[in-house]
Amino acid sequence: MTTATTATTDRVQLDRRVPPFGGFNLTYLGIELKRKLRNRRTLIFTVAFPIVMFVIIGLPLRDTQLTATPIADGGPSVAAYIMVSMAMYGAMMSATQTGAAVAVERAQGWSRQLRLTPLNPLVNVLIKMIAGMLFGVIAIVATFAAGAIAGIQLSPIQWISTGLAAWLLAGAVFTTLGLMVGYMVRSENVAQITSLAIVVLAFLGGLFYPVETMPEFMQVIAKFTPVYGISEIAREPLTGSSFDALALINAILWLGIFVAGTVFFFRRDTKRV
Repeated sequence: MTTATTATTDRVQLDRRVPPFGGFNLTYLGIELKRKLRNRRTLIFTVAFPIVMFVIIGLPLRDTQLTATPIADGGPSVAAYIMVSMAMYGAMMSATQTGAAVAVERAQGWSRQLRLTPLNPLVNVLIKMIAGMLFGVIAIVATFAAGAIAGIQLSPIQWISTGLAAWLLAGAVFTTLGLMVGYMVRSENVAQITSLAIVVLAFLGGLFYPVETMPEFMQVIAKFTPVYGISEIAREPLTGSSFDALALINAILWLGIFVAGTVFFFRRDTKRV
């Protein structure tokens, strides 16, 4: 009787308790951020490239009016439109780099090791997504700072709303895209695939120019890309256009697709554990 009781007690004590919130904690988030900040080459590229492109393309159009409101009265310029687009591009590029880090983890067996812990797969994706989004803030702030130094004139509401939209939407959608690709393909191919995907989606989705200027068939294609929704919402404070519910639905749907895909490929990659 004593032996049976002892065995039962030992078994209960050895049971692994699931941590609150599925294992989400700030320590793990901090580790993810430190890993990203150590990659100086990626950091410099994602910050420098948008600024250089803004200076080359946007700065010469600093005095070109974008809307009917004169620039002198607070109306945005074409350069401001390009500045926001380049900031989003930088955020998208830095966000998708999360996928390359995930691919390295897979090659080292770290993702399978995590499956031995109580960490919920969805929480693991959430932590990496938040880290990728915070990393994207650097690209947006740097590009906006370059625009302000160059003389871009926007109202405080326009600065804040475009920056927040670019950060929250572009960061969330494209971090999850990078994670999905990172869990889906081999490590040596992730960076090339995500970089190419960003360029193609940026042109198809109208990131660098208004969708209205495209041929009609291209406009239809653009509205089905993940770039369309986030770019339309982020630039809405500049263009003065009415709220586009289709753009918001587009962003939410693509975010859901990429999150679901990331969880699926994460489980598939670690199912051997």
